[in-house]
Amino acid sequence: MNITMIGTGYVGLVTGACLAEFGHQVVCMDKDSAKINFLQDGGIPIYEPGLEALVQKNVAEGRLVFSTDMAVSVQSAQAVFVAVGTPSSRRGDGYADLTYIYAAVREMAVHLAGYTVVVDKSTVPVGTARQVARIIAEANPAAEFDVVSNPEFLREGAAISDFMRPDRVVIGSESERATGVMKEIYDPLYLLSTPFVTTTLETAELIKYAANAFLAVKISFINEMATICEAVGADVKDLARAVGLDGRIGRKFLHPGPGYGGSCFPKDTLALLRVAQEHGVAARIVEAGVEVNAAQKARMVKKIRDALGGSESGKTIAGLGLTFKPETDDLRDSPALTILPPLYEKGARLQVHDPQGMKQTAELFPHFTYASSPYEACQGADAVVLFTEWNQYRALDLARIKAVMKGAVFIDLRNVYDPAKVREAGFQYVGVGRL
Repeated sequence: MNITMIGTGYVGLVTGACLAEFGHQVVCMDKDSAKINFLQDGGIPIYEPGLEALVQKNVAEGRLVFSTDMAVSVQSAQAVFVAVGTPSSRRGDGYADLTYIYAAVREMAVHLAGYTVVVDKSTVPVGTARQVARIIAEANPAAEFDVVSNPEFLREGAAISDFMRPDRVVIGSESERATGVMKEIYDPLYLLSTPFVTTTLETAELIKYAANAFLAVKISFINEMATICEAVGADVKDLARAVGLDGRIGRKFLHPGPGYGGSCFPKDTLALLRVAQEHGVAARIVEAGVEVNAAQKARMVKKIRDALGGSESGKTIAGLGLTFKPETDDLRDSPALTILPPLYEKGARLQVHDPQGMKQTAELFPHFTYASSPYEACQGADAVVLFTEWNQYRALDLARIKAVMKGAVFIDLRNVYDPAKVREAGFQYVGVGRL
């Protein structure tokens, strides 16, 4: 099948490469000529394990091409996926900014030729698919098309596996013909007995927000339990394990830490709240989850400050991990980049390391010191703070770190280390909800 992917960001590039791997002919189209030139030259603009090899393979085999030409990209397509960004509005009101989607659809609509399925792949508020259909009909009254909502459920760091072995495929459609096209596109997944959820446009759009909100609330819940554990002298790691062994609850996303971040949870929870408010209903649990998450990040600033004796002024802090999670270079709403700036503003010196995120962080915070290794980051530090649980940080040589540090404070915001072992190495250990 001939497929066009509008947008070569995280979702568009991963989806396009994976569909090409299924055997489809895929054109990834983007108006950013520098990005397209970079891709055509063999570069990959994002870090995602396995993506570079997948892209190179399918380009070499002729199933994946890149273009800036909307007309050529769309005219022969049987399905056009719209996978452009939907960031939070610049107004700061929590609404999803649909400017890029509507602009792409208007430009694409005039080039539709023959029956085409237009697929909303971006995460969008309820009602967007109907607006997309209206825009297409106005821009090209002769167009023969259907609009489908097909939300993505890709985890950064595991996106290719998530696409190839998904928990489910959601298809929001009002047309049997369009549903048939979508099932043909995803036909290889039938071999894996992947569940297909075929539903209405509105339900499909809401599913993605509901899933992300539930997971965000689950994180906020365990972080709130961690705070209670600290108050009463309990250990949240044991608590989370016991609670997670309940089959009705499950173990995933019961890992306390400095709060959630990334490209999805912060903006999607806020967008869901705005959808609820627009329709005159409450979403108090989601609202509380958002509030707990913001408070958790503020609590981490205080936790670090208290571990340094009540003041960070004049102290050197080694920060390990800048991205919001391991195996990505994504800094969006990263807890580290929310927590570190207030410490700097109060007089701390910051020495940081991250396997993938330092170049981008340096553009935002040039006053940080960027180290070539975690051990260099710890040189002369009063405290080391583990923000992101990269594999490189899971088995650090504690004796080596202790030898190069000025102080002996080890702040483990991901509860990676055994407190007893860290204390045996001569450190003051500070975790999240740990004894």
